[in-house]
Amino acid sequence: MDRDLSLLVVVPLLDAVAVLSAVWLGHRPDALGLAFAATTLILLAAASTRPTRLTLSLGKDLGGIVGRIAFVTFALSPLAGSQGDLLSFLRTGAIAIAFVPVGRAISYAFIRTLRKRGFGLEPTLIVGAGPVGVTVANVLRLAPEHGLIPIGFVDAAESIDLPLPVVGPPDEIASLVARYGARRLIVAFSSTPDQNLVAFLRGCDRLQVDIHVVPRFFELGMGIDDTTDDVAGIPLTLLHRAAHRSMAWPLKRAFDIFVAAFALLLTSPLLALSAVAVRLSSPGPVLFRQKRLGEDMKPIEIMKFRTMRTNNDSDTTWSVARDARLTPIGRVLRQTHLDELPQLINVLRGDMSIVGPRPERPYFAELFSAEIPGYSDRHRVPVGITGWAQVHGLNGDTSIEQRVRLDNRYIESWSLWRDLVIIARTGAAVVSGLRLDEGEPATTEAAEAGPAPVIDLRLTEIDLRSVETENGNGHHNGNGHVTRPMTPVDGAGENGQRADDRAAHPSTDGPARP
Repeated sequence: MDRDLSLLVVVPLLDAVAVLSAVWLGHRPDALGLAFAATTLILLAAASTRPTRLTLSLGKDLGGIVGRIAFVTFALSPLAGSQGDLLSFLRTGAIAIAFVPVGRAISYAFIRTLRKRGFGLEPTLIVGAGPVGVTVANVLRLAPEHGLIPIGFVDAAESIDLPLPVVGPPDEIASLVARYGARRLIVAFSSTPDQNLVAFLRGCDRLQVDIHVVPRFFELGMGIDDTTDDVAGIPLTLLHRAAHRSMAWPLKRAFDIFVAAFALLLTSPLLALSAVAVRLSSPGPVLFRQKRLGEDMKPIEIMKFRTMRTNNDSDTTWSVARDARLTPIGRVLRQTHLDELPQLINVLRGDMSIVGPRPERPYFAELFSAEIPGYSDRHRVPVGITGWAQVHGLNGDTSIEQRVRLDNRYIESWSLWRDLVIIARTGAAVVSGLRLDEGEPATTEAAEAGPAPVIDLRLTEIDLRSVETENGNGHHNGNGHVTRPMTPVDGAGENGQRADDRAAHPSTDGPARP
C-alpha cells in the first residue's frame, strides 16, 4: 500500500464514516444533514490530510478538526428552521466533533502500523552526508512509521563510516532520483554551495519527488510551521510544489485561452484602428515580429504593433539612450499598452501565457544565462505578457538580477490566484496611465539630435553585474567596461523593447523594451 492509498483513502474514508454516523445519530438524514456532511468532509480533506505528511499527530490536527466542524455547524444552523430542528442539528455537529477525532486516531494508528510492517515506505535520498544527514538517515531507519526508507546519500565526496552509500554527486540529483525511483529528497546541510544546490534541485521540478529541507538553526526553533514534519526532533520543511506539479497547473492554459480569446474579441475595434494608424504613420510592416526564447528556452516569434521606424540591428544591439525613431503613433501605443495586444495571438497559439516571465532574445538570453545565476531557470514555465517582476516596478533601468529573483519566486510559489492578482495590478497600472516598462517620452531635444547611440554587444565587453551608474544612465568606468544597472531585458517590445528592454536593448523596430 503506498501513500496515496493510505493517506488519500484511509483517512478520508474514516472521516466520512464518522461524519455520516453523526448525521444519522443526530436525526438529520435530510438535505441539511447531507449538506453538513459534504461541506465538513470537503473542509477536512482540503486542510488536514496532505499526501506528503510524514508525522501523523492527532494532537497537532485536533484544533483544526474541531474548528472546521464547528464552523460548518454554525454556518448552516440558520437553515435548520424550527427550534427543535436547530437543537437536532447542533447535536449532529457535537457528535461529529466527538467522532471525527476518534476516526482520525484509528486511521493514524492503522497507517503507522502498515508503515512499521514495510507497507507504503517511500525510497528517500538524503542530500548531504554530514552529521545532520547521518542523523536523519539513522532516525528514518529506526522509525519506519514516518513512511520513508533512506536508500543513500547524495554528496560531492565519499565519506567513511556512513550508514548508507553515497550514490552520486549533487549535480546528478535529477538523474539519481529517476535511477533509484526516489519519492523523497531530504536536504540536510550539503557541502555544495546553496546557489549550486538550488539549480540542481530545480532540475527536479517535473519529477514525482517531494523535497524536504532541514532548516538552518532548527536547534533554535527556526522553520517550524504547518508545512513542517517533526522527525525525532529534527524538523523537515516541505518545499512548495513547483508550478508544473501543482494540481491547478492545467487550469492555467485553459485560463489563458479564455482570457486571450475574450480580450481579442473585446478589443477588436482597437486592434483595427491601431493597425491602420501604424500603417499610415511610417513605411514598414504593421506588426513587429522578433524571435524570443519561451518555455524551456525554445524559440518563439512574438508580435507587437510597430511603434518605431525600422532598423536591422535589433538582435545584438543595446540602446543606452532614448531612441528618436519612435513615431508619434508609436508613443501613444506604448503609453496605452495597445502595442502589446497582438501578443494575445501568441497566447492563443500556445507560445506565451498571460502571466509569466517576460521573453528575451536568444543572443541576450545566452549572455545573461552565463552571467546571472538562475537566469535560465526563469524559462521553466511559459513566458508571459506581464509578470511578477513587472508589477514590482522592475522595468527599464533596473536590476536584471532582481528580476530573475522575482521571476523564479513566482515559479516556486505559483498559484492561479497570484496570476489573477498580477493581472489586476497590471490593469490598474494601465488604467492609471502608468507604464510598467516605459519612462518619459524622449524630449524634443533628443528627437532633434537624431537616433540615440546603441552598443553592439558583439564588439563591446560589458560588465553585466555592475551597478555603477551616473544618474541611473550608466557610464564608462575607465577599465574598458560599460557599466549600467542590470537592465531588464525580458523583451516584449517590438524591436525588442518595452519595460524590460527599454534602454537595455534596441530591436528591429527601435530600442528594446519588453
